[in-house]
Amino acid sequence: MKYNQLGQSDLRVSEIGFGCMSIGTEESKALRLVHEALDQGINFLDTADLYDDGRNEELVGKAIRGRRSEVILATKVGNRRLSGQEGWVWDPSKSYIKSAVKDSLRRLGTDYIDLYQLHGGTLDDPIEETVQAFEELKQEGVIRYYGISSIRPKVIQEYISKSNVISVMSQYSILDRRPEEEILPLIAEHGVSLIARGALAKGILTEDGAAKADQGYMEYTPEQLAALRENLRKVSERRHSLHHTALRYPLYHPAVAAIIPGASSVHQLVKNVQEGEGDGLTPEQFSKIQSLSYPGQYDPEHRLK
Repeated sequence: MKYNQLGQSDLRVSEIGFGCMSIGTEESKALRLVHEALDQGINFLDTADLYDDGRNEELVGKAIRGRRSEVILATKVGNRRLSGQEGWVWDPSKSYIKSAVKDSLRRLGTDYIDLYQLHGGTLDDPIEETVQAFEELKQEGVIRYYGISSIRPKVIQEYISKSNVISVMSQYSILDRRPEEEILPLIAEHGVSLIARGALAKGILTEDGAAKADQGYMEYTPEQLAALRENLRKVSERRHSLHHTALRYPLYHPAVAAIIPGASSVHQLVKNVQEGEGDGLTPEQFSKIQSLSYPGQYDPEHRLK
C-alpha cells in the first residue's frame, strides 16, 4: 500500500482509503469489514455523524478499539438533526460544531479526530465563525486538522481562502470529471489535497457493472455507458481490469491523496485493494480516457452556493 501526505499536514494516508458509510448497521459484519481494511494496509477511515444517525461512528469506534494508533480517522459535521423532525438542517455555527464534536468523540471512543470535515457548505455560511470553531478545536487538541467535503467550487474557494483546510472531499471519477476544471487546479495551487469519493461510479466501472450501467449515470445514457465500458477495457490493456483503471484514474492527478471506495462485503473490500494496487495510468492512457469521456461542468446551483 502506498501512503501519501494529506495537504500540508503530517498525516500520511493510504492512497486507497475506506468509505465506512457502506458497512451497514449489523455489528459483527461492520467490525469484520473495518478490521479487514486495516489488515489490508488501509489506514484512512472516513465516516460522518450523519450516517445511520451516528450508528456508523459507533461501529467504527468499536472496530478501531485497541488499534487507534494505526488509523487516520476522519469524520464530518454540519448536518444537524432536530428532535421530532424528519431529515436534518444545515448548521455550520460555532456553537453547534463545538457541541457536535463531543458526541462524535464519544461515539468513536477516542479523544481526538485526525481530520474533521465540514459536511457541505454554502456561501451564506458564517465562514469566519465556522473556521474559528475548527481552529479552536485544533488548539484544544480535540482535532488534528480540518477539511471540507463539498462539490461546490465557489464554496471550496471561500473556505480555502479563509482557513487552513488541508483537504477537500469531492466526487471524482472517469464518469464525473467535474473537479478537473475548477477544483483540482485551485487546491493544487494552495497545497490542499483532494480525497476522491465515487471512483467506481456506484459499481458501474467494475467488471460486474453492466446491469448498473443500464440505469444510466449523470449525463450518460445506458447505451453510452455500455460503449464507454468497452472502450475503457481496451485502454486498460491485458495487464489491468476496468476496475483497476477506474480506481487509478483519480489518483493520476498529484493533488489527489486518496480515494475512498466503499465496500459492503470483505470480498469487495479486498478486491478494491487488489485492483487499486500496481502500476498507475500512463500519460497516454490518461489522455485516451479523457478523450472517451465527458469533462462535465458544475451546474449554476453548485457554482453559487
